[in-house]
Amino acid sequence: MAASTYFSLICLSIIQGITEWIPISSSGLLVIFEEILLLKDKDKNLLFNISAHTGSLFAVLVYFKKEIFNIVGNIPLFHNIIIATLPVIIIGFLVNFFQINIFLQDIKIVTAATIFFSIILYFSDKTLVSQRFKNNISNKNAFYIGLAQVIALIPGTSRSGITITCARFLGFSRLDSAKFSFLISIPTLFAATVLGIGEVVINFNKDILLFLFIGFSLSFVTSLFCIKIFLSFVEKNSLTLFVILRLFLGFALLFYLAN
Repeated sequence: MAASTYFSLICLSIIQGITEWIPISSSGLLVIFEEILLLKDKDKNLLFNISAHTGSLFAVLVYFKKEIFNIVGNIPLFHNIIIATLPVIIIGFLVNFFQINIFLQDIKIVTAATIFFSIILYFSDKTLVSQRFKNNISNKNAFYIGLAQVIALIPGTSRSGITITCARFLGFSRLDSAKFSFLISIPTLFAATVLGIGEVVINFNKDILLFLFIGFSLSFVTSLFCIKIFLSFVEKNSLTLFVILRLFLGFALLFYLAN
């Protein structure tokens, strides 16, 4: 691969590792940077997305290993993680099967979603804390958060952003909202990885091994650091910083589109 391709791959891997966990859309930013960096090879872009999301999956598994082992003795929480995950897996499968995702990879959609959901995030963060996520949440709340996660299929929305937004509207603290959002990311990222394995097999050759390794490893390392830093941040601070970042990005995209 050319040096410029390596540079682009490194940039995108780091972006994925950071934005998968903060309320700024990873898929949206990847769409943006793939266009800005002129990465027009759709097959390689798809393979990169698969490897980078797999890196993020392994990172959250490592970070929450204790919580994951404890789920064995907390069947109600396990059930609610499944409840919160089923909607996005079902709808996500249909979106991919009918190739609707191709039409969603539009920078105009990313721009609109980035701005709109930043406003929703702002108002959700004003909700007073009235519920605690200690060992579990209710089936109803898990289902609501699961429905919200479906919206994240629209690039620019942010999976963590929309699930944290929904949990905040339901009265959970920022930290509890983030923790549950990260836990339900595990089956979602796993499903995305499984769905992508077929593409990797079909397009596999020895020349893309390094390509896949870079995407996986950089996303993994960056995700580990980002999860730790983000959870520490939301424990003491509001989400206003991310609202501002989303708005800045959204209006920057409007300027980009206007030119």
